[in-house]
Amino acid sequence: MTTPSTTLLKPKHQRLVLVLFALAALIGAGLLAAFALSRQASYFYIPSDIAAHPPEPGRAVRLGGMVQKGTLKTMPDGVTIHFIVTDGKARVPVRFSGITPDLFVEGSGVVAEGRMEDGTFVADNLLAKHDEKYVPREMKNMTESDAKQVVAQTQ
Repeated sequence: MTTPSTTLLKPKHQRLVLVLFALAALIGAGLLAAFALSRQASYFYIPSDIAAHPPEPGRAVRLGGMVQKGTLKTMPDGVTIHFIVTDGKARVPVRFSGITPDLFVEGSGVVAEGRMEDGTFVADNLLAKHDEKYVPREMKNMTESDAKQVVAQTQ
């Protein structure tokens, strides 16, 4: 006579169930990570994009463009600045409190990280950009041969 088996599933089927559970767990973790990252993603906008389709208030975004000449104003507290970022088609007012990068000047490129509040972009961080002709202040008065010597000495 045969005795009933103490296990309900054969070893082959047990492995299959284990693989299916592992696959389901991986898919669940992937979906959870994708959902969390989509809520934290920082999208890049130019002023024309913000004028056409502004992001919802409080959403983390990046604003890129040029600092419009004549718009950079420092507030009486000495730390807060107001300026306008433009792309030639639209303008976005920006407010930033903090220490600005050395390369941040009117007419230069900027990427501001922050959020929209009441029609003003409130920046938490500023990233200044420069063109290919940029020369550090320390090297401005050097001749080309002097600059090459300094570069050679540092390598």
